[in-house]
Amino acid sequence: MKLYSTTGAPNPRRVKIFLAEKEIEVPTQEISIMEQEHKEENYKKISPSSRVPALVLEDGTVILESMAICRYFELLNPEPVLFGNTELEQALIEMQSRRMEMELMMSVAGTFRHTHPAFAKLENQIPEYGKIMKKAAEKRLFLLNKELENNQFIAGPKYSVADITALCAIDFCVPAKIEIPENHKNLHRWIEEIKQRPSSKIM
Repeated sequence: MKLYSTTGAPNPRRVKIFLAEKEIEVPTQEISIMEQEHKEENYKKISPSSRVPALVLEDGTVILESMAICRYFELLNPEPVLFGNTELEQALIEMQSRRMEMELMMSVAGTFRHTHPAFAKLENQIPEYGKIMKKAAEKRLFLLNKELENNQFIAGPKYSVADITALCAIDFCVPAKIEIPENHKNLHRWIEEIKQRPSSKIM
């Protein structure tokens, strides 16, 4: 088994944090996006879409997409439960995971990809689109602050994969130059609490 990952990239980081929470160690090979190693033929044989991360099993089966990889390890190693125990927990975690990914992480990523100078060689940048994505990210952060008023974690009283996705998206706000207003007190409380977890230090 081998995990192909990229340090600092949000999606690979989600898997690494998940594995750390589970205390699972997997042999890992670094793929540099900035050096465009993800577009080399050897890696495209593993991930034709050039996406990272990728998990290659011992029989050669390849699992792509961060949450698919996490679900695989959740089934192999149920404790601690990060996708929920009860039907309701699982539904709420799935709901918030999708929101954090589709509404927050993608808008933050869109901002970075279309506005950051370092990404110009990898992306056909459209600055106006980047500005639209930044406004979408700011709106979602505002909503998330309100949602956290009555919830300790993103999907309720328990830490879950939804928190992992939110953390990776919010930390990526820094290079994307998206600021979290000081009056988002619930969100800042959540960030402070999440940052106390050892897994949050993993990049």
